[in-house]
Amino acid sequence: MEYRGYDSSGIAIINQEKGIVCTKSKGRIDALEKKLGNKTFSGTIGIAHTRWATHGVPSDKNAHPIWGCKKNVFLVHNGIIENSKKIKKRLVEKGHKFITETDTEVLSHLIEENFSSDLELAVKKSLRQLVGAYAIAVIAKDDPDKIVFARNSSPLIVGLGKNENFVASDASAMLAYTKNVIYLNDGEVGVITKDDFKISTLDNEVVSKKAQKLDWDISKASKEGYPHFMLKEILEIPQSIENSIRGRTLLEDGLAKLGGLELVVDKLRKIDRLVIVGMGTALIAGKVGEYMIEEHVGLPVEVEDASEFRYKKPVLNKKTAVLALSQSGETIDTLLALREAKRHGVLTLGIVNVVGSTIARETDAGIYNHIGPEIGVASTKVLVSQIVILALLTVFLGRQRNMSLVTGQKIIRETLKLSELSKGILKKKSEIKKVAKKYASYKNFLFLGRKYNYPLAEEGALKLKEVSYIHAEGYPAGAMKHGPIALVDKNFPVMFLAPKDSVYEKMISAIEEVRARNGKTIAIATKGDVKIKKLVDDVIYIPKTIEMLTPALAAIPVQLFAYYIATFLGRDVDKPRNLAKSVTVE
Repeated sequence: MEYRGYDSSGIAIINQEKGIVCTKSKGRIDALEKKLGNKTFSGTIGIAHTRWATHGVPSDKNAHPIWGCKKNVFLVHNGIIENSKKIKKRLVEKGHKFITETDTEVLSHLIEENFSSDLELAVKKSLRQLVGAYAIAVIAKDDPDKIVFARNSSPLIVGLGKNENFVASDASAMLAYTKNVIYLNDGEVGVITKDDFKISTLDNEVVSKKAQKLDWDISKASKEGYPHFMLKEILEIPQSIENSIRGRTLLEDGLAKLGGLELVVDKLRKIDRLVIVGMGTALIAGKVGEYMIEEHVGLPVEVEDASEFRYKKPVLNKKTAVLALSQSGETIDTLLALREAKRHGVLTLGIVNVVGSTIARETDAGIYNHIGPEIGVASTKVLVSQIVILALLTVFLGRQRNMSLVTGQKIIRETLKLSELSKGILKKKSEIKKVAKKYASYKNFLFLGRKYNYPLAEEGALKLKEVSYIHAEGYPAGAMKHGPIALVDKNFPVMFLAPKDSVYEKMISAIEEVRARNGKTIAIATKGDVKIKKLVDDVIYIPKTIEMLTPALAAIPVQLFAYYIATFLGRDVDKPRNLAKSVTVE
């Protein structure tokens, strides 16, 4: 869970003799461990939290759990309470004294204000006054046999064990204890004891839910001897590709079999426009998909930053479909964009990795990645999986329309080769490491690509920024002359994504323009390209594949390049500063 937030942490346990015992600390979990020392916490009910700060700087004081004046109610909270100042003013006027800078503290005081003897009723009464996003878990000294929890626009999952039950914001937190989980919907409140659970709405309507079984392996949520999750997950890319396409290809018929779309096949045949929404790396995958679908399906595609989608009054109609991309299936900006699309009554689709996640539940149809948990904050294997699934979606939509059998067969055949081709790149990772070492001292980078690999230029820049904190920009190579070239000199390296494709000669021209200004040049090129080796300072080769699939292979060297530079600089690769794995606040 530390990958979801790690600027402070805390734990509170109900102890029969001492009431609620709580310890908190600024910093990583090991700081909390040191503070606990040899203390033994005795109890059977407790809550804990790893924080990613929104309101209030990281500190011991602002760490969760948070309590009220009477130290009866303790809670942990993900999300943002938008009307916290208004509630706080009212509570202060009533005599409540606040000790933190967090928005969360208003809720602990509010629950105490509404508490008589039943914690669940107090929580429900308090939540009716809130505006904002929350996932909470609450305990009370005076109602000590339960944890009360609730969600609104922030993920929350119940884990069902034997003589023990759990609640967490991410399924990976419970993999070591149970794989039987229940996903909460917005507006639902639950109670767990060690033997039982119940879920209801804020209006006290009982909600019946069946548990789902996670198909994730606990080993996938551990480093298994690797120095970082990021490296482990890059090395898992070949297996991720195989998992993404397993059972989904019909080579002889040139078809993609996407079971998650079967219920909307006829609707998909009728759409005349597709809008793809996502954030971060998912947005980059969507841009690759845009090129694929427009070129091979003939369907107009727009790729939208999900955080802006619902604020721009999007133009949607009954022949539009909206496709949401998200690893976690909980990305708040993408979820809100999806809900905006649903308000317009359009067909909604999803590509997500986490089974049962909110986006998976709220879309009309979709496709799972099925590649196991991705723990490292910087997304790696999921990007490649998303690109591969978008290639299958291209075949699926194309064969509904005018794509020929031969074209469908060709794309499927080349997709089936990707796993082996990616293994070849990973065998050369030591060569990429040498190139990264050479450039680790530079302070700025430019990544350039065209057509299918323009989004991968953005991916290279994003990864370098995320894990090494080096300033980098990703641009279409043709746009370099319209501004960025002013930055080029001997201290400004440029990485060119230049495989042998339809825009290869255009990329060569861009390389010459940078060389003429004494810029350092690195190329990601197709294996066997001797010409480019003579033009650039360093070259990293990838195997040949069809043009639309080159981004799935180019992703590996740009991710490894960022990873190795970050390690040379001593960065905390898996937990980059200021970032969290799943962004669940808008």
